[in-house]
Amino acid sequence: MNRRVFAGVVFAGLAAPRAARAKAGDIPMRTLGRTGEKITIIGQGGARFGLIPLDEGKAVVRRAYELGINYFDMARAYTKGYGEEVYGAVIPEFRKEIFLTTKSLQRTRQGAEADLETSLRTMKTDHVDLWQLHMVSTMREVEQIFAPGGAIEAFEAAKKAGKCRYIGYTNCRDPQVHVEMLKHAERFDTCLMPLHVADTCFSESPKMSFEQTALPAAVERGVGIFAIKVFGNAFLLRTFSAGDCLRYTLSLPITATPLGACTLGQIEDDVRIAQKFKPLTAEEKQALVARAASGKFDAIRGPALEYWKTR
Repeated sequence: MNRRVFAGVVFAGLAAPRAARAKAGDIPMRTLGRTGEKITIIGQGGARFGLIPLDEGKAVVRRAYELGINYFDMARAYTKGYGEEVYGAVIPEFRKEIFLTTKSLQRTRQGAEADLETSLRTMKTDHVDLWQLHMVSTMREVEQIFAPGGAIEAFEAAKKAGKCRYIGYTNCRDPQVHVEMLKHAERFDTCLMPLHVADTCFSESPKMSFEQTALPAAVERGVGIFAIKVFGNAFLLRTFSAGDCLRYTLSLPITATPLGACTLGQIEDDVRIAQKFKPLTAEEKQALVARAASGKFDAIRGPALEYWKTR
C-alpha cells in the first residue's frame, strides 16, 4: 500500500494546488554509525516503484538527486527486481555522488552471491555502498545466516572484494530478532527497523516496540540506524500529517529514513519537510504518542496498524 496514494490524491499532489517547487540542497546530513559516511536524513526508497511505469520512476529518482538526496535505498526483492531496473536506468548518471544500497533475502552463501551479481548487473554498477541481509525475521533465520555456508560468508567476502563497502541487515517483524542479530554487531555497519509515532502503542509490553527494545540496543552498539514505515504504510496519515510523522522519527537517534516516494509531488514534499527539520522536544514527541495511544483511532495503533509485526 502506498502511503499517500492510500490517503488520497491530495497527498500525491494531483488534486490540490501545489506549493512552489522545493529548492535543491539544505537537507541535513548525519554520520552513518561508525562508518564516517555522511548521508542525507531522508533517502529515496525503491519499494513502491512497482506502482508506476519506468519513465515515472526514473523521473522521481532523478528529481531526488537534483534536490540533494544522496542516499538511495533498494532491495533485490522489490517488485521482483523491477526496482533495481529503475535505478539502473538512471543512477549511472551520478553513481559516484550517491550512497547506494540493496538487500538480499537469501540465507545461504551461494544464494546471496547470485543475488548480488544480479543486483550489480541490473543497477549497472560494480559495487554497492551498503549490502543488507533483508527481512531477518526469525531466530531460525539468524541461525541459518551464521551457520557454515550461510549468507554472512557471502556478505563478508563481498566486502573484502570491494563489491560492497559496508554490511547491514533489516527486520520489521520482531524487535527481539534485532537484539539477537546485534550480538554480532561487530560484523555489521548498519541495521534498519520500523520506527514511527505509534510503535510504542502496540501493547503494554516494550518487547513488541522497536523504539523501546531494538533501537537502544543498536545505539549502544554504535551501528548506523535506518528507520522505515514512518507513515505506517499510510495508515498514520488518517490522523497525523506527513510532517508530524517524519519529524517524530527524525527526532529519534537514527541516521536516516528511506521514503517510498513514487511521484514528483511526494519527493518535493519530503524534501521540503526535511529541509526545515528541527528536532521535536520531549513534550512535543509525547503529545504525538498520546494522540496515537488515545484509542480514538484504533486503526492507527496496535495490530490494526502494525500488521507486519510478529504476534
